[in-house]
Amino acid sequence: MTPQQFISHVQRSHPAPAYLFVGPERYQRTACRQALLAAMLEPGEENGFVRHDLDEVSLAEVLDDARSLSLFATRRVIWVASAEAALPRTRTPAEDDGSERSLSKTDPKALLEAYMQSSPDDTVLVFDAARSGSGSEEKAILDRVRKFYAAIPNHVEFHHFSLDSARQTAESLARQADLKIASAELALLAETLNADVARIAVEIEKLRLHTGGMRPVSREDIFLMVPDARAANIFALVASLGRGDRKQSLALLDFLVREGEYLPLVLTFLATQFRLALVAKEAHLNSASQIQGYFSRQGVQMWRSRAEQVAQTAAAFSKVRLETLIRRIYETDRALRDANPDDRIVMEKFVLELAG
Repeated sequence: MTPQQFISHVQRSHPAPAYLFVGPERYQRTACRQALLAAMLEPGEENGFVRHDLDEVSLAEVLDDARSLSLFATRRVIWVASAEAALPRTRTPAEDDGSERSLSKTDPKALLEAYMQSSPDDTVLVFDAARSGSGSEEKAILDRVRKFYAAIPNHVEFHHFSLDSARQTAESLARQADLKIASAELALLAETLNADVARIAVEIEKLRLHTGGMRPVSREDIFLMVPDARAANIFALVASLGRGDRKQSLALLDFLVREGEYLPLVLTFLATQFRLALVAKEAHLNSASQIQGYFSRQGVQMWRSRAEQVAQTAAAFSKVRLETLIRRIYETDRALRDANPDDRIVMEKFVLELAG
C-alpha cells in the first residue's frame, strides 16, 4: 500500500486493527499519521493517542495495553516506534525456510498473531519501522520486518523521494505557502537537501518567513538560510578542483569570501572531504551505499548525501593526487597559522596550484 492509498483508505472507511509502516521517508509518514488521527479521534480526544517504543518496552506489553480499556478515551491510536526491535537477535529456522512451525505462546510473533485474531474494536495499532542505513543493510532489515509482521495484512511503504518527485512536491509546498521561488532555486533546494521532502518543507517555511512573501527567493537567500547549502557550495569547489577548472574554483572561493565564510574552516572541510575520499579509494569503495556502510561500521555516522559527495570526490581524483592534495592542505594550514596571514591570498594560492 502506498501512502496515498493509505490516506484514501482511512478517509473512506474505518481503519483496520493494525498497520505496519515500513521505510525511512518522513514527510509522507507524517501525513499518514495525521490522516489516521483525524479519522479515529475527534478534536479534544488527544488522550486517545498513545506512543510506545519497542527499544523501551516489549511487544507483549504493547499488546496488553492495546487490549486494555482506557478510562480517558473510547477510541485509541497506539503508535509503536522501533518496530524492528521486536525481531529476534538471530534468524530462526522458521524464518530461514519460511515454514509455519508451532510457536511458544510467549513468542512475540505468536502473540501478535493471537492479537490479530481477536483485536479490540476502536483501537488501531501502528508498528513503525523507519530503519535507515546503507542500501543493502536497510533492505535486509526491512525484509525481515515484513516477514516478522506478516500477521498484519496492511503494510504501508515509505520509499525515498526521487529528485524529480521531490522537486514537484517542493513546488506544491511553495505554492501552498505562497512563496515566490523560481524553478532553478527550487531545484537547488531539492538537490541541496538530497530530496528529503520533510526538510524541504521546513526550509520553505523558513524562507517564507525570511522574505515575508514580499519578494522572490534568491540563491543567496538559500545559501544564507539553509545550512546544507553552504556545504554544497564548498563541495562545488571540490568538484571544480577535480575538473581543473581554475576560473570556476576562484569564482567559488570569491563567493565564499563575500558570504563571510571563515576560510580556515573551509580548508578543514576540504581536508575532511579529501581524507574520506582517500580512505574510500584505498578500501576500493565505488558507490555511496558502500561508502556509507563502510564508515558506519567504523563508527563514523554519515548522511547519504555526504556519502554521495565522497563517492564523487573519490571518482574525480586519483589516489596519488588525493595524497598530494592532503599534503598541500597541510602546508596551506600552516600558512594560515602565520603571525599575520591574509587568508584570501593563501587560499587563492592553494586553489591556483591545485586547479592548474
